[in-house]
Amino acid sequence: MPLGTVIRRVAGGIAIAMSLYHMWFAASAPPEAMIFRGTHLLFALVLVFLYVPVLRREGPRRLLWLDLAFVVASAVAVGYIFVTYDSIVNRIIYIDELTAWDKAMAVLTVVLVLDASRRMIGWALPVTAMVFLGYALTWGGVKVPALLEQMYLSTDGIFGSTLGVSASYVIVFVLFGSFMEKSGTGRLFMDFALSLTGHTAGGPGKVAIVSSSLFGTISGSAVANVMVDGPITIPLMKKTGFRPAFAAAVESTASTGGQIMPPIMGAAAFVMAEFLAVSYFQVTVWAWIPALLFYVALFFAVHFEAKRVGLHGVPKSECPRLGTVMRERGHLFIPILIVLFGMAMSYSAPLCALAGALSTLPVAFLRRSTRVDLSWRTVVEALEGGSRDALSVAMACACAGIVIGVISLTGLGITFTQIVIALAQNSLLLALMLTAVAGIVLGMGMPTTPAYIVMVSLLVPALVKLGVVTPAAHMFALYFAVLSAITPPVALAVFAAAALAGANMWRSGLEAMRIAAAGFLIPFMFVYEPALLAIGDWGTIALATATAVIGVMALAASLYGFLLAPLLLWQRLALCVASLLLIKPGPVTDAVGLGLLGLVLVLQWNSARRALPGRA
Repeated sequence: MPLGTVIRRVAGGIAIAMSLYHMWFAASAPPEAMIFRGTHLLFALVLVFLYVPVLRREGPRRLLWLDLAFVVASAVAVGYIFVTYDSIVNRIIYIDELTAWDKAMAVLTVVLVLDASRRMIGWALPVTAMVFLGYALTWGGVKVPALLEQMYLSTDGIFGSTLGVSASYVIVFVLFGSFMEKSGTGRLFMDFALSLTGHTAGGPGKVAIVSSSLFGTISGSAVANVMVDGPITIPLMKKTGFRPAFAAAVESTASTGGQIMPPIMGAAAFVMAEFLAVSYFQVTVWAWIPALLFYVALFFAVHFEAKRVGLHGVPKSECPRLGTVMRERGHLFIPILIVLFGMAMSYSAPLCALAGALSTLPVAFLRRSTRVDLSWRTVVEALEGGSRDALSVAMACACAGIVIGVISLTGLGITFTQIVIALAQNSLLLALMLTAVAGIVLGMGMPTTPAYIVMVSLLVPALVKLGVVTPAAHMFALYFAVLSAITPPVALAVFAAAALAGANMWRSGLEAMRIAAAGFLIPFMFVYEPALLAIGDWGTIALATATAVIGVMALAASLYGFLLAPLLLWQRLALCVASLLLIKPGPVTDAVGLGLLGLVLVLQWNSARRALPGRA
């Protein structure tokens, strides 16, 4: 048997063991933090070094001996913590001197984490971590022993809360998504979306929005969702007349929104729950209305563009019937309902995800239409695939722990808060704009989770100090970290979709920003009106939501030049003003905005009537 095959099988066995380990402790109390997080990191490091070559090349020229050396080094570095655990927990931090072995293992672990992160997510985050380490040793005034102790022998560095989130929450939910995928839920999402919207104007674009929102909330990755959903939705959109750039923009934007779409969202949402010391269910409550506004804006952007250029949907005869879809595959929604019910009943999020994962295959066996392709191999593939999918998050969290460790050790967060407040000159709007730009820039170079973590450590405290309610400040940071995936020049989700569509990447990126224009305004909306995060009395929440929904619809009409009929230039401008007034909370602005919208609607209705056959 070729050595490469042996390595892949060994890696697959380790991946399965990793999944089973975390599933076991999702159902029972995990061990001490250092042991649990250390085991999680050890699994992740070993798998990264086995799966991803040091020079990203396969074949006979792969430096396998070096990858295996990294595997051994990972076992030694993390194993040292297990062997010396008693002395680690009993030592007096920053007082007891480090041994030569402590220092060597600390340096080795930092190097391993940086390289594994580079292999999984690119250079941006490791370089950022190295810059922070350099700052700590120079301007930060931190001595080498104290820095190594913070990184390796405490729960404030690599083994900090971010890695704990990956070990406790993320991997179990990723496993849930893996089991859902293997059970055929992806086909359910697609058929469900087709049956609802496929036959309407611009139907394939609306299908992409519905299916990608459903799929994205399970995968938690914009790029991964594009690569799964895009090969189906993008050709369908192009076939019915959508421009390639527009098709790419629709798919990438809809896929990106999955990270802010309850009930599962992306990994950053679990980190937020940890930072705020609230249940994950509470985070999903805050996220519902902004996610609704985001997808309403996308839906109407597609609708108005289709109406403007005269596009039709898929013939109704070619679309599956909703009743048929629900009879044959509707039961595959049950695992999602189990997760939602469990979290609503205040069970722990990992336990709910585990229950959902364990229910997927039995549920799929309920009907012949969904059990035909299931076997023990399905279980094995789901376990292995779940661990592999969790590796990027695990390494991002470990590497982000280096950044957080430096910030807490040097007090850099306080310094940044002072700088932001000084630059903003106590202007909340200016501080929000600075934070938004920082989130987009950070998100261009690293995944959403570490980008959000860095923003929370450096920028969010300044927003809170300027009067923003804490959940709104955190959600603001999360939104712009997410939106970086569709913001040129480094719009990874757009680039993936453009490649599938055969479209120009820059045109696709600019089109994505146009489609998601409301998404860039929504964070400002809920900062100034926390009711949009379901904070406050239900009357205020309902009114704020209703006006905001109307506002994002008006904005989409203004951007695409169509409401009931083609819009004149002044009507587009009036709708743009109306949308901004409706988006901005307040009874006066809402009244004026509704008045402008009503005026345009009356004129549009008359124009649409005159355009009917037989009318002059």
